[in-house]
Amino acid sequence: MAWINKTKKIKYVLIVAAIIIAAISLVYSHFLVKDLEKEAGTKMAIWAEAMHSLNNADENTDLNLVLKILNTNNTIPVIVINDDGEIEMTRNIEFADMSETDSISKLKEEVNYMRRAGHSIKINYTTPDQDTAEESLTIEGDSLPDSNTEAEQPYMEILYDNSLVLKRLAIYPYIQIAILTLFAIIILFVIVSSQRAEQNRVWVGLTKETAHQLGTPISSLMAWVEMLRDSYPEDPMIPEFQKDVDRLNLIAERFSKIGSLPEPKQESVNEVIWHVVNYLKPRSSAGVKINCHLPEQECSVMMNASLFEWVIENLCKNAIDAMEGKGRINITVKEEAKRVVIEIADTGKGIAKGRFKSVFEPGYTTKKRGWGLGLSLAKRIVEKYHKGKIFVKSSEIGKGTTFRIELKR
Repeated sequence: MAWINKTKKIKYVLIVAAIIIAAISLVYSHFLVKDLEKEAGTKMAIWAEAMHSLNNADENTDLNLVLKILNTNNTIPVIVINDDGEIEMTRNIEFADMSETDSISKLKEEVNYMRRAGHSIKINYTTPDQDTAEESLTIEGDSLPDSNTEAEQPYMEILYDNSLVLKRLAIYPYIQIAILTLFAIIILFVIVSSQRAEQNRVWVGLTKETAHQLGTPISSLMAWVEMLRDSYPEDPMIPEFQKDVDRLNLIAERFSKIGSLPEPKQESVNEVIWHVVNYLKPRSSAGVKINCHLPEQECSVMMNASLFEWVIENLCKNAIDAMEGKGRINITVKEEAKRVVIEIADTGKGIAKGRFKSVFEPGYTTKKRGWGLGLSLAKRIVEKYHKGKIFVKSSEIGKGTTFRIELKR
């Protein structure tokens, strides 16, 4: 039980660490993208000033630096609009396989998007017939000039968007986290599969070795019973000895079948239940009452009777231990359209809701003695060998627990 809790704690620590790493990555990437956006805004302000210089150039103006600045922008999408709202120029914007009408419509959508994003720079410039002293460069938000004086001046609006690289960088952390998550899931799946395979090998080795070790003393006991029967044919204890030897033989048979896939047969559920109850009643405390509620008609399913008896026996023994020798066990069998349901309810200590799944894990036990393998074996027999389900249907501390088994018809 301790190693199971330790493993869970390690898993929780790893999950928390992964969340912290992901959060740090997202925060760092967010600030990095913001810094790059500011840098892009600064570059576009310089580009806008270069456009301003180009529009106000005369024959004496050296345009080498201006043209160099304008031509260096090969990544940031730009749309230039005049004061009449007409698109004068676009740069780094392409719409593949679109008609002219669709392209214009798409450009208008881009214009609206850029304005909403606040990526707008307006330039007020003088025409050639105006005095050069009135030239001005105004870098504002996306609002149009308010005053009549400003409205009369020609202006140019430069709209821009983040570059494709910057957009990819913004979503890169999410892609990275998704890839890491997928990679972690694959690794976890491989580890779990490896652990299960190792557990299966341990189960097979343990059960085979147990069956092998039991075989020799059982054979010897069977021979001794035959000798006693010949010597004391009237002794009433001989049949009881025979029952115990048969029981040991059944246990050895169960262990031998755990290591392989036993062939299921059409068996009566009623008979299996009664066989277990008749075995447990004389071996239980007088304060334990076992009640069976079985259908009147024979209920049969495909199963391995000896292994399934082991499941019912384990559940009943756990119930008897939980009731500490005094209480009631109700075994109910119900037939449904596509399945047979078996419920085993006791009036014992109960199980906390947080333990409903962990009770089936190897090593889980509340008893001072025992390995905590009974319910794990029961789950393996029901789910792997009979393709059914077993789970805790309900439980309440101090009042009892109900286990439910579902088998396909």
